[in-house]
Amino acid sequence: MSTEHPTVLFLGDSITEQGSWDQWLPGERTSNQGVGGDTTDGVLARLEAVIAEQPEVIVLLIGTNDFGNHRSSVEHVVRGVESILVTLRRELPGVRLLLVSILPRQADWCAKIEEANRHLRQFVATCHAQYLDLWPSLAEGDHLAERFTEDGLHLNADGYRAVVDELVPALERVRGLPPMSRPIQAIDLEEAGA
Repeated sequence: MSTEHPTVLFLGDSITEQGSWDQWLPGERTSNQGVGGDTTDGVLARLEAVIAEQPEVIVLLIGTNDFGNHRSSVEHVVRGVESILVTLRRELPGVRLLLVSILPRQADWCAKIEEANRHLRQFVATCHAQYLDLWPSLAEGDHLAERFTEDGLHLNADGYRAVVDELVPALERVRGLPPMSRPIQAIDLEEAGA
């Protein structure tokens, strides 16, 4: 087994788990930490294994299963995702974090998902993460476009193709940021001759 750290670690539920990330991103060493049926609480419980991998970039896509059967509130999902991001930032200060919006699914969940995504989009900057909004690429009105799914929730090949089309430039943008672990140097204006 290679001791090389993954360049991109994918963290999430079955939508992540079913992705062939190594095939779709041939220039990357990927790690797929997707677990079918997982929720924000489930990801929080297994962050130790993610941290141990010491990836360069973490792509987080989680939250839709929390809403399944209307079990969780928007507040619970948002707090869960925020806790994941804050923990990852604290434990891996130099990691580049990309939060993917909760994807559209059947119309019943539209209002809750849109509200959660609004909060998460505003939150990411506080932990030096970036946000990738896939709603415009995948939604048809208030639901996941039928051409991208067989069951209204999971993605088919065309759905994953639409995701990868947005993911590749997002990874490039994430890498364009300065590492978060680099200390910020305060400049003494008098010494600098100002």
